Amino acid sequence: MDTGGLFVLGFVALVVVTLYKGAKIVPQGFEWTVERFGRYRTTLSPGLGLIVPYIDSIGRKVNMMEQVLEVPSQEVITRDNAAIKVDGVVFYQVLDAARAAYEVNNLEYAILNLTMTNIRTVLGSMDLDESLSNRDVINTKLLTVVDQATHPWGLKVTRIEIKDITPPPALVEAMGRQMKAEREKRASILEAEGARQASILKAEGEKQAAVLEAEGRREAAFRDAEARERLAEAEAQATRAVSDAISSGSVQAVNYFVALKYVEALHSIGLAPNQKIIFMPMETAGLLGALGGIGEIAREALQGQVKKA
Repeated sequence: MDTGGLFVLGFVALVVVTLYKGAKIVPQGFEWTVERFGRYRTTLSPGLGLIVPYIDSIGRKVNMMEQVLEVPSQEVITRDNAAIKVDGVVFYQVLDAARAAYEVNNLEYAILNLTMTNIRTVLGSMDLDESLSNRDVINTKLLTVVDQATHPWGLKVTRIEIKDITPPPALVEAMGRQMKAEREKRASILEAEGARQASILKAEGEKQAAVLEAEGRREAAFRDAEARERLAEAEAQATRAVSDAISSGSVQAVNYFVALKYVEALHSIGLAPNQKIIFMPMETAGLLGALGGIGEIAREALQGQVKKA
C-alpha cells in the first residue's frame, strides 16, 4: 500500500472517529450535560444530539424519571422520651439536569441524609401516641421541609412515606394491656348503660300499667256508682208509689211490695251455686194473696186511666 492509500485510510478513520465523538444518542428518560474544557455548556435531550468533537465532552448522564429512595431504619426519641425505630421511602424527580449535576455532590446521599435528619426532627416534636396515629401529618411535614431544601438542586420531591414505626417490645406490651383495659372499661360502661335503660323502660312500663289500671278502676267505680244511683232512684220511685197508694187507703200496695221482695229472695236462693235442693216451708195462700194484690193494683191503675180518658 503506497503513501496515498495510507493517507486516505487515515482520513476515513479520522472522519469516523469525529462523527462518533460529535453525534450522541440520548436514551428516553435521560438528559446528558455537555462540558467544554471542563465547564458546563448545554444539555442534550433524548434523541440525537450533536457536539463539537475533541472540544466538547459528555459530563453527567442524569436520570430524569421519578425515582425511589429507601430510607433505612433509624432510632428516634419522641417528645415523651419513647425510643422508636422508623424507616420510610422518598419519591423524587430531577427537573433540572444541570443543577442536579453541579449544585450538589452525590445527590442520592444528600437526599437520604436530609430526609433522615428531618424525620428525627418531626418525630422528636411529637408524643408517641401522636406519632402512631398521625402518619399523614408526619408525611406532609416531611414533604414540605425536604422539598424546600432540595429545590436549589433542581429536584421535585413528590412523596415521602413513613413505612414502619416500631416501639420497643416492652412498650408494645404495655400498650396492649392499656388497650385491653380501655376496651373492658368501655364494655362495662355499655353494659351498665344497657341495664340502666332497661330499668328505666321497665319502670315506665309498670308506671303506665298502674296508671291504666287505676283509670280502669276509676271508670268501673264511676259506672258502679251510676248504676247504684239509678237503682236507688228506681227503688225510691217504687217506694214513693207504694207510699202514695197506702196513703190513699189501698192495702194491696203493701202486699205488692212484700211479694216483690219475697220473689227476689227466692230468685237469689235459686241462683246460689251450692244449693241443689231447697226446702221452703211457706204458706201458699199468703203468696197467692200477695199476687192477687198485685192484680188488684193493676186493675185499679187501669180503671184510673180509663176515668181520666
